Amino acid sequence: MPLTVHQFPCLSDNYGFLAHDEATGKTACIDTPEVAPILAALKAQGWTLDLILNTHWHPDHAGGNAEIVTATGATVVGPAEVTKLTPIDREVKGGDVVMLGETRFEVIETGGHTLGHIAYFDPADRIAFVGDTLFALGCGRLFEGTAEQMWTSLQRLAALPDETTVYCAHEYTASNARFALSVDDAPALKARAEKIFAMRERGEPTVPTTIALEKATNPFLRAPKLADRVGAGGEPDYMAFGAVRAAKDNFKG
Repeated sequence: MPLTVHQFPCLSDNYGFLAHDEATGKTACIDTPEVAPILAALKAQGWTLDLILNTHWHPDHAGGNAEIVTATGATVVGPAEVTKLTPIDREVKGGDVVMLGETRFEVIETGGHTLGHIAYFDPADRIAFVGDTLFALGCGRLFEGTAEQMWTSLQRLAALPDETTVYCAHEYTASNARFALSVDDAPALKARAEKIFAMRERGEPTVPTTIALEKATNPFLRAPKLADRVGAGGEPDYMAFGAVRAAKDNFKG
């Protein structure tokens, strides 16, 4: 039986996700950006929370852990770095497996935004929860890691099946699209950007996305093709990525 994902807004631009294993009724929340919306979503769905799956330690991802554990008794799973902010019950790293009922999540190492960032991939349902590593038309800032580390992490995600549904943690897509158009004129990007701007005008979420769509249009995954445009012609792929990331950091559009 499949995994059901319930998505809802939190804070100013985060998304909360509940993942529900239909076979057993077990439920996980991916990160804990804001307590009240998570508890409200659980109540509305009629689900009981079993696991908290943290992707990294930032407060808008793990800051609600303690309060939600108090309310639900859920077990907290995440990378060791989360203990900088809050206790966890099980530390996991790339290559580990987390079971939610009958759903098998593979843990993927995706450091760069933070050093210990991880993603959770359900290969049976082709669903990935990627935190702040990959966004629709974007990627996370390099707060702790290097461009080379982040490029390696993005390549791990890009290697997932094209049809993989990607749940990223923020609604940044319109601003990402404006930047993407400044460094890339691919027709597929232009068409996607028009759809994104229209969706946001209507107040619709642009998350989730897919691996195929990101490989075709995301300037961070397309960085080697854009190297000349960002002054990194002839450089290794990770340096082209780093130049695109630096351009985004300085983008005022």
